[in-house]
Parts: sequence; structure tokens; C-alpha cells
Amino acid sequence: MTHATKPAKGTLYLVPAPLDFGCATQSPLDQSMPAGTLAVAARLRHWVCENAKSTRAYLKRVDATHPLGVTLQELQIQELPREVHKKGDHQGGFDATPLLAAALQGHDVGLVSEAGMPAVADPGSSVVRAAHDLGLRVVPLVGPVSLLLALAASGLNGQNFAFVGYVPADPGERTKRIRELESLALRTGQTQLFIETPYRNTALLQGLLQTLQANTRLATSSGLTLDTAATHSNLVKQWKQAGWALDNATPTVFAIGR
Repeated sequence: MTHATKPAKGTLYLVPAPLDFGCATQSPLDQSMPAGTLAVAARLRHWVCENAKSTRAYLKRVDATHPLGVTLQELQIQELPREVHKKGDHQGGFDATPLLAAALQGHDVGLVSEAGMPAVADPGSSVVRAAHDLGLRVVPLVGPVSLLLALAASGLNGQNFAFVGYVPADPGERTKRIRELESLALRTGQTQLFIETPYRNTALLQGLLQTLQANTRLATSSGLTLDTAATHSNLVKQWKQAGWALDNATPTVFAIGR
């Protein structure tokens, strides 16, 4: 009597996406994405993502340089639930195990977000946790991570830093939070990194310049990896003299510190 053997488990690949999502222009993928990452993305047939439409658009770009193993229509793409997008999945509460059924059948699965590295300043950590719980191999692939690019370009402390997500949209709460982050940065030397929905870039910058102390260093990095990328880093008093501005369309990383 023979017994069927279980298929070997698949691997969960964390596949970075280019940082030009939602931008007016796009850069060629080979300028920001390693060939090895694109080659893995091209062969994967099973995906977990934020949005299936934008994932197909990304893989269509991949196909132009690294032909896909199957057609776009044959790809098996599953979306994270809408509530995960709104609230995030980094603190638990969402069981992503069903999304990895294909991996338990021996298929490799790709996890991708709209831009940058999935599960870093984006949803996806629940999928990674589920993969570990299921005994799957987890492999992060090389690609652009906006937070680290911005930190490196800021001149701020890269030995001690924290990403704190979004600051409040309400002006009063935003001012309170900025003061808390500044106090922490000046007291400990820890760089504070945060982001904002692009259409609130101008409001956040104005709030920072109005709230921060004159000798606090403020840095912004916009449109990273694009030809139009720009990083400004200086003391708040010099920011006001320079008159630097941000638009309300380009993804931006903000940082403050000594």
C-alpha cells in the first residue's frame, strides 16, 4: 500500500515594488529594481497584495524586461481585506493563513504592496507572521525602501532611528505629536521618521515649520528613485530662509532630529 507524499511547502517572497506608484511619471524598472528581484517576480504565479489592479500593472511592467511565466490573466492574485488597508495589520487581529493555501500545496507566493517593501510602512506583516506560523520559508528580495533611502540622504542619525507612521491630520493633535517627536529626538538623538498622504504634504510641512524649534533639523525626501527626486535637509530657521516647498502629489518621507 502506497501513501501519497505531501508536497514540499512553497516559499513566501517579499517582493518590493517601485516607489513611483501614484506619481505623474515612472522610471524604468531596471533603474531601481535588481534583475534578480524582477526574475523572481516574473516566475511567480500566486500573489497576495493590496490591490489586484495595481499589482497587474506592476507585473505588466516586469513582463517588458523579464517575461512572465504565465499570462496576466492566469495569475492567481488575492487581495488583503479592505479593513487591513485602513487599520493596518502590524498589531495582529487579522488571520492571513487562508491567503497562503497555495504555499501549503507547494507553490511559491509573492507578497507585494503598492510601493516599496511590503510589511514596512505598508500592510503585509500579517501574511509574514502567518507564513512563519505555517513553517514556510520567508525570503525578502532586494529593492527600494523609501524610509532607508530618505534616512541615508537626510544627514540625520542613522545609528538610532524610529519610524512612527503617520502624524495626526487634525491641526491641534498634529502640533502635539510633532512636539512629542521633537522632544524625543532632541533628548535621545534618535531620528524620527514619518510619512503623510501626499495631498497633505503642504499642511504637514507648514505645521512642522510653525511648531519645531529653530535649531531642529528637518529633512524631506520626495519622489525617491525618480529623476525628479529631491531631498532637503537643514535647520528649521534655514528652511524658512530658503523657502523650500512641497507639492501635494509626490510621496514624501519626513525626518527630524538633531
